[in-house]
Amino acid sequence: MTQPDLVIFDCDGVLVDSEIIAARVEADLLTAAGFPIEAEELAELYAGLTFKDILLKIEEQSQIPFQATLIDQAEKLVDQRLAAEVRAIDGVYEAVASVTAPRCICSNSSSERLEMTLGKTRLLPFFSGRIFSSLDTPSKKPKPSPDVFLHAATTLGADPARTFVVEDSVHGVAGARAAGMRVVGFTGASHSYPGHADALTEAGAETVIRRWADFAGVVAALTEWSEDA
Repeated sequence: MTQPDLVIFDCDGVLVDSEIIAARVEADLLTAAGFPIEAEELAELYAGLTFKDILLKIEEQSQIPFQATLIDQAEKLVDQRLAAEVRAIDGVYEAVASVTAPRCICSNSSSERLEMTLGKTRLLPFFSGRIFSSLDTPSKKPKPSPDVFLHAATTLGADPARTFVVEDSVHGVAGARAAGMRVVGFTGASHSYPGHADALTEAGAETVIRRWADFAGVVAALTEWSEDA
């Protein structure tokens, strides 16, 4: 293929440095509720999942019942912290602008949160009208389900096999691979951890980058490799 049909970006931890902010809020709430955990551990184990799914997994593992009100508390507090603290990841403007193929966002965050973080970081104009939240898909299934990726591809008329996805989480990579898409892992955000790149590769990423400056060259090389294969 001369260029991809579509390039899909995750938002949190890929475009904006928000995963560690959310992890700090959620770790404090979980610790107060009787499950002590550090933000870094939470980000390593559960990045890419909704807080509801994080609670369900921890409940299953620990047998600690959580109040459903924790979800609303987390949403409100995370939104407040993001509005005050979120920043774009270094080099992302140039990387996104370099994409000549159609581009979009697929995220587990709500449309409202995506609009807020992208607006605050001045990334919204790059993706206006092409922002897909898993909560707004017909199935409403979040990643690691492939549904949001397939919904975006169908809406934008892209062949999943000719689509690249940039993801920072194992769950996101798994969802994109299940959708039949090619994945570039990203480890350039503040929540990255030792072994992060290996985990993304094991989940199905074809390659992993830490700097946005490497993105255009990697996509060009992978595209050429596909044509030669």
